[in-house]
Formats: sequence, C-alpha cells, structure tokens
Amino acid sequence: MHPTFQPGLVNGSTGDPVLFVDCLFDKRALLFDLGDIRALPPRKLLRISHVFVSHAHMDHFIGFDWLLRILLGRGKDLHLFGPAGFLAQVEHRLHGYTWNLVHNYDADFTLRVTELDGNGAGLRASFHCRSMFLRADETSVVFPGNLLLCEPAMLVRYALLDHGGIPCVAYALEESAHVNVWKNRLQDLGLPVGAWLHELKQAVLRREPEHRTIRVAWREEGVEHERLMKLAELKSALRIVPGQKIAYVTDVAWCEDNVGRITGLARGADLLFIEATFLERDAEHGRRKFHLNARQAGEIARAAGAGCVIPMHFSPRYQGADLALIRAEVASAFGGKVL
Repeated sequence: MHPTFQPGLVNGSTGDPVLFVDCLFDKRALLFDLGDIRALPPRKLLRISHVFVSHAHMDHFIGFDWLLRILLGRGKDLHLFGPAGFLAQVEHRLHGYTWNLVHNYDADFTLRVTELDGNGAGLRASFHCRSMFLRADETSVVFPGNLLLCEPAMLVRYALLDHGGIPCVAYALEESAHVNVWKNRLQDLGLPVGAWLHELKQAVLRREPEHRTIRVAWREEGVEHERLMKLAELKSALRIVPGQKIAYVTDVAWCEDNVGRITGLARGADLLFIEATFLERDAEHGRRKFHLNARQAGEIARAAGAGCVIPMHFSPRYQGADLALIRAEVASAFGGKVL
C-alpha cells in the first residue's frame, strides 16, 4: 500500500520545524509551520494549498516572505491558519512591502487567512494581490469539533495549546480512507489502469451511490476506448482500508491541560511529529522555555497510542551523541518505534 500522505521534515530534527506533506495523486501539498523553507524547490512550494502555522515565533514563520515571493503573479489561493492575532501578523508582514506594480500581474494571487480562538470559532479575511493586499471579506467562522478542513479525501483538526502565555496550535491530518486498486481484478474486468481511477476513488471517498455511472476511458494502440460502468461493479477491484493519520505538535509547555489536548488530538496517530527540544537532564531549562523534553514527548506519544514517533525541534545546544540520546529518551518513555 502506498500511503497517500508523504510527510517529511524540511530541516530535519535540528532546524526550523517545518513539515511538508505531499498528497500523492492529488497534485498538491500541505505545510505545517512556516520557518525556513529555502530547502524546498519552487516546484514543491507551488503545490502548497494550505499552511497550518503553530504560532508566529520567527523560527515558525520566517518563511512566509519566501513563499509569498514564489507565489506572486500566480492565479492561486493560498489558505493560512494560525492562532489569535494571526490576521494582524500576516497583514503587517504584507504591509512591509510596496505594491504599486501589482496591477501588472495577469493573475490575482490571494491569501485566505484564518485565525483560531480555540473554542471552535475564528476570524477569516482575504488579501488580494491586485488590491495591494488590503484586508477584505472579513468574516467570523465556526469550526464544529475544531475541524478546519473537511474534504472527501482528508480532514484537518486542531487543538489550542499554551506556550508560555501565548496560544500555539497543534494539528492532526487524517485521510478519510485509503483506496487501493487491485490490478489483477481490474484485468478480470477487462480494464486498464489510468487517469479515470482518480474519479473512481473520489466517488468512493464521497460515498456516492453505487448506481453512479463512472466513465472509463483509455487509449490503446492509437484507438480510443470507453466504457460506462456502475460504481458498485468497479468497487470489486478496490480495497478500502482505514486512512492514515498524522499529528504535528510543537512549542508547548508541559502541563495537564496541554497534555490532555495533545493526547486527544493525536489519539491513534500513525505518525506523531512532536518536539523533544531538551534532554531530561535539562528539564528545568525546558520548563523555563515552555518546551517539552524528550521523556515528556515519549510519554505523550504513549498516552496517545501513536504508532510511530518522529521527535523534532531539538535545541541547538545539542550536537553529536546528544542527538542520539534525545531519540533514545523518547523511545524509552514511548516504548515503541521512533524515527
């Protein structure tokens, strides 16, 4: 089975925390946090449709300007999410530049920015390139169950956490279901693989009625072929299994409220990306900085029932053998697989 989500830490465990998630077969990507993203080539940045920012400390948001520069002049909407105050922070960054020539662009690049209050509601506004990124279309929004993104193929939820007196957001990305194609069963139906399978998978994820007709089209030896088939018949060539879940947690204080919210959000995650900023020997320093240490990260992962943990956001004070020791402390407290 090829997972739909292809996640990777852009800067590894020691650099700015940025998680790039490529959505296989969907021609787009998601970004969790917006620190230094210069390691991502433009072709990947152009795939990004949504950016989920934990908070606006520099190491989590300095990449905003670089992403903006790459996307300027593109006919594209980019959705950004962040904690309370995020709208003003994006607005101030935009107003730091001069936009007198943007009317020359053929396309109107637009930022759709949402700030979250942590109680299932928030505020949203748009910033249009051709309008010199002036705030527009401001409106209140609600997110029942803290659900930010609800599409046939995926969901994104959030939890509001505390990072030393400021709000910080953790996120969970869930695949609605995973649809595998059995090529041998396709062959039994006399059908080839092809682009038409995308429509079939989307119909299954949308739970469309089984009498729905799917157009199966392909080209063979220069000849166009077409068959119209019922969804119910085509589903015999599919295997539908529970989808993948990825959780992203960083920059949080160790306290009962935070731990409870993280474990609830990350419950049953296949992959848990979680900060393990300090070694346990430096737990007091972590407490003063409002960051998790390695043991605490492992304990949270165990409580959440995560399948695998990827510790990240290691303090730059650690080098060499200490980096392996961080992972070892996470693994000891977690009792499971650590990458």
